[in-house]
Amino acid sequence: MTHIHQVNQDQVQLWNGHAGHAWVEMQSVLDQLFTPLERRLVEEAAALRPETVLDVGCGTGAVTLALARRLGGQAQCTGADISRPMIEAAQARAACADTPASFVLADAQTHDFGQARFDLIVSRLGVMFFDDPVRAFGNLRQAAAKGAALRFIAWRGPEENPFMTAGERAVAHLLPALAPRPADKPGQFGLASRERVIGLLEQSGWQDVEVAPLDLACAMPEADLVPYLSMLGPVGPILPNESAARRQEIVGLMRAACESYVQDGELRINAACWLASARNPGA
Repeated sequence: MTHIHQVNQDQVQLWNGHAGHAWVEMQSVLDQLFTPLERRLVEEAAALRPETVLDVGCGTGAVTLALARRLGGQAQCTGADISRPMIEAAQARAACADTPASFVLADAQTHDFGQARFDLIVSRLGVMFFDDPVRAFGNLRQAAAKGAALRFIAWRGPEENPFMTAGERAVAHLLPALAPRPADKPGQFGLASRERVIGLLEQSGWQDVEVAPLDLACAMPEADLVPYLSMLGPVGPILPNESAARRQEIVGLMRAACESYVQDGELRINAACWLASARNPGA
């Protein structure tokens, strides 16, 4: 199924271009890094015992598939994302694993989910990219059953997640075209403000809104750090356009900037996030 309206075009272009393909290539690394977040969402879902689940911004499908495995035949799990490369990867994973999950190429901000009424809507780092978040969360509420639960994890600010920007800060003087990652704009830190998250959810009709800090220890092998820095984030799309010598210099500086996070052959970081929860009161 495909349904992309002509809104949120910057994000559509980003995630169907370099960023989407990079995430597919780095799928196993990112899945490992964010396993603690996945586990927390699966625990939340299991406690609610839903029958229909929507995973928003599902990427390559790790959370959707984990939910399907945990809930078994009890629940129908659907993942939605605007990235065709990632949705195709998710579909391939589901087929290989013979896991009962479905995936839809869609912008959750505008997609008409039809008669679907989800008991639970979740997201692992996938709802910070809407250019009209009130519209997006309102649209998701329309797809939710009466009394349905919303649970999502989003990054807190860059000052609490210094690793996230360490590499780009180290090379900003070499890359004047490097795009900033401002808070409260579509992007990784789009929901960095707790007050903003509460306001957006309440404006879009959700009730019983709670937004609590969530800090989780995440890790990945040190060997994956250079590919991670080279392919992901705002440096990733720029790096291929640089000369080989300049690329080596940039990657070296980014790697050095992250040295303090490496211990015993692993990159270890604290993921400083929000865990947001809310309830759909109905029509």
